Amino acid sequence: MLAVAGRPPDHAGWAVEMKWDGARVIAITEPGSCRLYSRNKQPVTGSYPEVVTALVAATAGRELILDGELIVQDATGAPSFGLLQRRMHVVRPSTSLVASTPVQLYAFDVLAIDGQSAIATPYLQRRDLLGGLGLESSLVRVPPHWVGVDADRLLAVASEHHLEGIVSKRIDSTYQPGRRSHSWIKTAIRKTTSAVVAGWLPGSGSSTRTFGSLVLGAHDPHSGQLVHIGNVGTGFSGAARRDLQGRLDELATVASPFSNQAGRGLAMTHWVRPVLVGAIEYREYTGEGLRHPSWRGIRTDKNPDETRLPD
Repeated sequence: MLAVAGRPPDHAGWAVEMKWDGARVIAITEPGSCRLYSRNKQPVTGSYPEVVTALVAATAGRELILDGELIVQDATGAPSFGLLQRRMHVVRPSTSLVASTPVQLYAFDVLAIDGQSAIATPYLQRRDLLGGLGLESSLVRVPPHWVGVDADRLLAVASEHHLEGIVSKRIDSTYQPGRRSHSWIKTAIRKTTSAVVAGWLPGSGSSTRTFGSLVLGAHDPHSGQLVHIGNVGTGFSGAARRDLQGRLDELATVASPFSNQAGRGLAMTHWVRPVLVGAIEYREYTGEGLRHPSWRGIRTDKNPDETRLPD
């Protein structure tokens, strides 16, 4: 179930959760085993062995389907998507990588318990069921939710603790798999979007050997076409630029992926096959392009055709 973007509702009948800066995952536990699937239904069990072990221990043989977010905490305790990037692309992480960058599961919903579906159960009851499962450990958390607390106050708390924002959820809402529902409303402190990497422009100075900026696209929901939404040149470390440049070189192509649109100022673009999806932070989208965009990393949990024009 997915949320729509917007201001938090100002009337009763809603609960509020914090918005965690990580990767969405569905966890399916059975006696002695656990499977993890990304938002785009790809198996990621092998990438997070510590979470699998923790869930097997916490569930004690129960059959559960959980919805949650994989996160890595930074030195302040806040979730860091940049740190999670160290793990997202590693199919079989080493013991040292797991030790240096441990991943936690923040389980915020339960979809089935012991073979009984819970998706038709109202949100508040599902949260009660989730809280009664006894899942809490050092690597598995059940984050709090609030009812009757002013959303703007919680937005201020989220900002103070360097969180991504909040998610408001109707207390009587059922779980709607695969749907982007107005029963869940996400409010980001600084907006984020997913964008397709369509190409790159040459760098200068310290970036002479790599790209200077990436050319970004997203799909118009009306036409379905991939359109240019701007370029991003900040948010990369030197190592990230070099690593990404290698991937861009492997994806090189001669044709623009933009349908009937070359894009502004892209005459020097090196085009690539539009298969990489990046997480972008930005201030606003004007229709002409993203304002003050910053790169946050590659998203392996989203497909290119899932990208949409930013809000």
